[in-house]
Amino acid sequence: MKRYYVIIGNFGSGKTELALNMAFEGAAKGEKVTLVDIDVINPYFRSTERKTELEAAGIRLISPNFTSSGVEVPSIPAEIFSVFSDNSDLVIFDVGGDPVGSIAMGQYYGYFKELENFEVWYVINARRPLSSGPDENIEMLAKIQGVSRLNVTGILNNTNLAHETSAADLKYGLEVTREVSLRTGYPVIGTIGTPEVLGEFLKEAEEKAYDKRFIGKAFPIERYMHRDWVRYTEEGL
Repeated sequence: MKRYYVIIGNFGSGKTELALNMAFEGAAKGEKVTLVDIDVINPYFRSTERKTELEAAGIRLISPNFTSSGVEVPSIPAEIFSVFSDNSDLVIFDVGGDPVGSIAMGQYYGYFKELENFEVWYVINARRPLSSGPDENIEMLAKIQGVSRLNVTGILNNTNLAHETSAADLKYGLEVTREVSLRTGYPVIGTIGTPEVLGEFLKEAEEKAYDKRFIGKAFPIERYMHRDWVRYTEEGL
């Protein structure tokens, strides 16, 4: 059955990393994947920056008009409506951070409410400003749901400090995510991290008997949204 995922979260939450990893994983399994980059807020860290890799993997990418063209105000392409009737097996929406970025999703409410296999995941990075505690995340969740008209179905712990991330960061994120889950009723879908850090955290979680309800599924990821030297010299920031 065709599956839809909408990935939301604050700036720097890592939602784009998750969206990219899900897309590549699906393609590797032979699925027809469409990744919709609907981030019209952040001009620097978009799924579209990995267009070459996505297309090489056979992933259909739908991007905001004018993205990566030097034009500062991208717009939403009408092509997005096609994902509700095409033959994709997996459709992933990478949504702009914060409530302002989520406003764009509201226009698709009529389509989403008819879907049967549809998830809205909120990604938490508790090492980022405006999402470092339960109160901030709960407030942001409420605002995002209000403007997008989409109900969150689960939350994920992606607490990190980029290449400096340790298991201690995921442990801190676990505490924040646990409190958000208890206070909102949203289940914890999973915990995200690079294989090494995630493995260390899960080992500790097993040894200290952390409540698995607030860890969920392990999502080992590869980091795609980094600035390598070659890309920097060819494309700039």
